[in-house]
Amino acid sequence: MWYNKKMRKLVKKLPDACLLALLVFSLFLFPPLGRAIAFAQEFARSGLAVKGNKIIVELADTPLKRSAGLMHRTALEEDSGMLFIFKVPKVLGFWMKNTKIPLSIAFADAEGVILNIEDMKPGDLTVTESKGEATYALEMNKGWFLKHKVKAGDKLEGLDKLSIRN
Repeated sequence: MWYNKKMRKLVKKLPDACLLALLVFSLFLFPPLGRAIAFAQEFARSGLAVKGNKIIVELADTPLKRSAGLMHRTALEEDSGMLFIFKVPKVLGFWMKNTKIPLSIAFADAEGVILNIEDMKPGDLTVTESKGEATYALEMNKGWFLKHKVKAGDKLEGLDKLSIRN
């Protein structure tokens, strides 16, 4: 009986796992197909605030959306970004493969407290990590956090109002 329950759970997760595998496979071997899959993802948008600065973020709240991220885009609107959301806090690592926009990334814990902020260069394969276990990663245009005097210890506001799929 327990075997049947485990199999049902596994089968339910299979479509997402297959799509993720297809995306990863296609990004390396068939870049045009990878771009098509990445662009086909619809990202929900939500409002947040950081140190009183209102921003609009796209929510990368599923494995497929987190894999696609901001790849292949050529611009990001002012005061807009992408919020990567993870179920389990862990040390997060990001790179910039196929990302054309210079970005700054803020890693935040489960309560939204920013752990560290780092700048990232387009196309750079160097992994940028959180300094501690993070649940969120917020990507904004490079220099946005510095311009708005946002630093480690500040808090992302409005996370409790997000509708997260994960």
